[in-house]
Amino acid sequence: MKVLFNDLKSVNGTLAHELDEAIQRVMRSGKFILGPEVESFEAEFAAWCGVEHCIGVASGTEALQLAMLACGIGPGDEVITASFTAMPTVLAIVAAGATPVFADIDPQTCTLDPDRLQQALSQKTRAILPVHLYGRCAEMDPILEFASRHSLYVIEDAAQAHGSSCRSRKAGTIGNLGCFSFYPTKNLGACGDAGAVVTRDAELAARLQRLRNYGESRRYCSDSMGYNSRLDELQAAILRTKLPHLDRWNESRRNLAARYISRLEQRFCPPHAKPGFVHNYHLFVIQNEQRDELQQHLRAHNIQTLIHYPTPCHLQPAMRHIEHRRCELSVTERIAQQVLSLPMFSTLAVEQVDYVARSLNAFGVAA
Repeated sequence: MKVLFNDLKSVNGTLAHELDEAIQRVMRSGKFILGPEVESFEAEFAAWCGVEHCIGVASGTEALQLAMLACGIGPGDEVITASFTAMPTVLAIVAAGATPVFADIDPQTCTLDPDRLQQALSQKTRAILPVHLYGRCAEMDPILEFASRHSLYVIEDAAQAHGSSCRSRKAGTIGNLGCFSFYPTKNLGACGDAGAVVTRDAELAARLQRLRNYGESRRYCSDSMGYNSRLDELQAAILRTKLPHLDRWNESRRNLAARYISRLEQRFCPPHAKPGFVHNYHLFVIQNEQRDELQQHLRAHNIQTLIHYPTPCHLQPAMRHIEHRRCELSVTERIAQQVLSLPMFSTLAVEQVDYVARSLNAFGVAA
C-alpha cells in the first residue's frame, strides 16, 4: 500500500463541479481584483470566525506583515515569537522593519511558552506573535494577560489553525489581529497563494484595507504608503466554494487523528490536547528520538512523511544576516530533532491510517 502525505487532487476532486462553476462565474463577470467575490468571502469568513472584519490579502506571510504595519510596528521595535515555526513568520516581522525576538516553546504543545515571555521582554517590545502550530492553539490566556500588563499587541499566526479553538474562542479571534494563510495545503486552501487578516477593531481593519491597496482611501488617492497585496477574485471564489465544507473536513481530520491515537503504541502518541482546546489537525505530528531512522523505515513501507520543521528559524542561514535576539531555546532545538509529520488530509482512508499505525508500531521490533 502507498500512502501519500497529502492528496490535494482527491480533496479538490470532491468539489470539482462547484469549483468549475465558481471559476466560470468570475470569468463571466470580467471582474478580477477587489470585486464581489472578495467582498462576499470577507463577509462569510468573518462570520464563520465570529468577528466583524476580514481583509483579504495576497498571502499568509503578507497578512502578518500588514497586521504589524497596521499596529504601527516598524524599525526599532521588537516582536516576540517562537523560533519553532515556518520561516515566513519571521520574514514577515523583518519585512515590517521590526526585530524578531525568539522565546522558547512548551514541550507539550510546541507553541510559545508563556513562562518564557518575561526574559524576552525589553523596552523595545511592541507585540507578541504566538503561532498556533500544527493546528494546536497556543496557551492564549497568559499571553493576553502578559500583553495587557505591558501594553503589547497580540497578533496571532493562525496560518495552520482554521477552526481550532482555545476555550471556545476560535484561533485568530483572540488577540488584536488574526492572520490566516490559504495556501493550497491548508485546511481551507485556495488554488494558489492567498491570505486574510481578521479583527474586531474597525480602525485596524480600515488601516489594513488601505495598506493592501497602495494606501488608497479612494481610487487614486493614497493617504499613506501601501502595498499591492490583494486577494484576487478567482481565489476568493474558490475559497467561498470550500468554506461551507470546512467544518466537515476538520471533523474528518479529528476522527482520523483519534483513529491514529487509538492504534498507535504509546511511544508514538502525540501529547494529549489540553482541556478546552480544539485541534484542527492540520498536521498530525509525533516525536521520536530516532526520527530520521523512523522516517526511513516508513519510506521503505511506501509511506510519505515530512518534517515540520527540521531547522528552527534562529538556526536558518538567513538569520546570520538578519538582526534578531534570542533567549535560551533548548526545548526548541530538541523538539526540532524529534518531530515527524504523518499523512493527514480529510480524504485519507481509515485503512491507510491503520497501515501507517501498524508500520509505525513495527519500528524497532525484533523480527
